[in-house]
Amino acid sequence: MKKEIPYKIYLEEQEMPKQWYNVRADMKKKPARILNPETLKPITLEELSGIFCEELARQELDDTTAYFDIPDEIRNFYRMYRPSPLTRAYCLEEKLGTPAHIYYKFEGNNTSGSHKLNSAIAQAYYAKKQGLKGVTTETGAGQWGTALSMACAYLDLDCQVYMVKCSYEQKPFRREVMRTYGARVTPSPSMDTEVGRKINAEFPGTSGSLGCAISEAVEAAVSQEGYRYVLGSVLTQVLLHQSIIGLETKTALDKYGIKADTIIGCAGGGSNLGGLISPFVGQMLKGEADYEIIAVEPASCPSLTRGVYAYDFCDTGKVCPLAKMYTLGSSFIPSASHSGGLRYHGMSSVVSELYDQGLVTARSVEQTEVFKAAQMFAKVEGILPAPESSHAIKVAIDEALKCKETGESRNIVFGLTGTGYFDMVAYQKFNDGQMSDYIPTDEELAKSFAKLPKVEL
Repeated sequence: MKKEIPYKIYLEEQEMPKQWYNVRADMKKKPARILNPETLKPITLEELSGIFCEELARQELDDTTAYFDIPDEIRNFYRMYRPSPLTRAYCLEEKLGTPAHIYYKFEGNNTSGSHKLNSAIAQAYYAKKQGLKGVTTETGAGQWGTALSMACAYLDLDCQVYMVKCSYEQKPFRREVMRTYGARVTPSPSMDTEVGRKINAEFPGTSGSLGCAISEAVEAAVSQEGYRYVLGSVLTQVLLHQSIIGLETKTALDKYGIKADTIIGCAGGGSNLGGLISPFVGQMLKGEADYEIIAVEPASCPSLTRGVYAYDFCDTGKVCPLAKMYTLGSSFIPSASHSGGLRYHGMSSVVSELYDQGLVTARSVEQTEVFKAAQMFAKVEGILPAPESSHAIKVAIDEALKCKETGESRNIVFGLTGTGYFDMVAYQKFNDGQMSDYIPTDEELAKSFAKLPKVEL
């Protein structure tokens, strides 16, 4: 007999995962190895350890170990805000008049306001354990920089953040939270680094991109003794840490005998989506279950739906390793008019390979429609969602309305990655009717594709 399903499904502390899940271990066709940008050979642990912490480099390259133990120190930190609730969106269902059941995994119940803290504390922990002085990083909309500044403050590490210039200007309060936690925040591209000066010269007046900020953060890390670079998305080590989202989601669903039909996540670099879907994809790979999985990306930066699957630089300055991914080209800089984060030119190698194998589908959505969905959700569910999360909300609503048309009852699960209380400039533009939709032309993308590196393996 099924248990009565509560409004919010909370897990007990002992039900919080003790291990992260590495979906690559169950993939027969693995994601392609990352390459040394100078030799174009698969990068070695020693080479990668010059950029990342040693343990994180090991996690990055390990595609055979299915489970990694979560250190007690990290689990103790997680206890401040985990397990996070899986909530039934009864009010949204009623508003839509749909027979679908809609659930969202809420990751905004911490000061950083997003899922990013799950990996930030892990990466800061391994840096501290290695005896480093500090770390450098990039941030787009600011959630990652906020999370990392929190984690570094907790562990007494120096934190240097290169923030995409348009976000630095549009989201001053998120910037100030980082500074409150002791981080040094620099708008990118800056004139403080060699690669920043080069990008400014090539793209005068640029509003920046994650690719630009990554280049600067890497240069800052390798030029300072006792520092390493950490990244908030894209990398497989980050998806590993974020698997705690999907593991908790699956445990909560199983607890009440609920089988998800459709799983939806916003997709920029792939950390939230990859973490949410990992255990469900693992079941699919082992033939244990089947799910519809939808990655939702902005129409202004559509790496999956309009990109090419190729080796590309992970950064605009071309100093990072090359990864095989769905990409718009490392020289692609999204329009500054896009207010919802998700501004990275490529997609995680893991998500890209799953997409290429047909295990994940993708949709791109325009930001005015995204903010309409965010407004509806805020009115009926009482949470002001982050613009990034609202991409998933938009498609969850679309899927629920399809059920209304067909009369089919489906269980729709999406990731509510965080809150939007530091994104009020974007909401103001939407409320004032000043928000626009920009979609790159085929010609613009073709110019960027033409600059992809020539890699023959």
